[in-house]
Amino acid sequence: MSAIKETIDIARSPAEVYSYVTDPSHIPEWQQSAVSVMRMSDAPMAVGSRVSVTRRMGKREFTSTMEVTEMDPPRSWHLHGVDGPVRADVQGRIEPIENGAASRLTIDLDFEGHGMGRALVPFVVRPAARREMPLNEAKLKTILERGAV
Repeated sequence: MSAIKETIDIARSPAEVYSYVTDPSHIPEWQQSAVSVMRMSDAPMAVGSRVSVTRRMGKREFTSTMEVTEMDPPRSWHLHGVDGPVRADVQGRIEPIENGAASRLTIDLDFEGHGMGRALVPFVVRPAARREMPLNEAKLKTILERGAV
């Protein structure tokens, strides 16, 4: 079970939501702590693809590598951190609602601490992510419903 789980309904089809949310270039647009994202290959996103994500926590920036471990368009995706002291595990699911005209997006998020990250995860990282997640989903909803797809 994940440490953080947020669900939001978005007035866009599952395909539109999936296309936007799984495109790494959009992450800084809707995730408050994301500073930048760099794809590590020019190939289309698929299982095994990696992205480098830089996030700001307080006054510091941290970069980590995330690997795609599952992609099932337009239903689900899964990313897992592969380096750094704090490694995120993100699972997303999209369910059609309103006869497919809208979507219910659920994001499950947890973290593994390695080395000094073991102390950071329960006292710094999870509380910050728990505060940020609802804001991120609300911003994503706003962007998508305004027609950014």
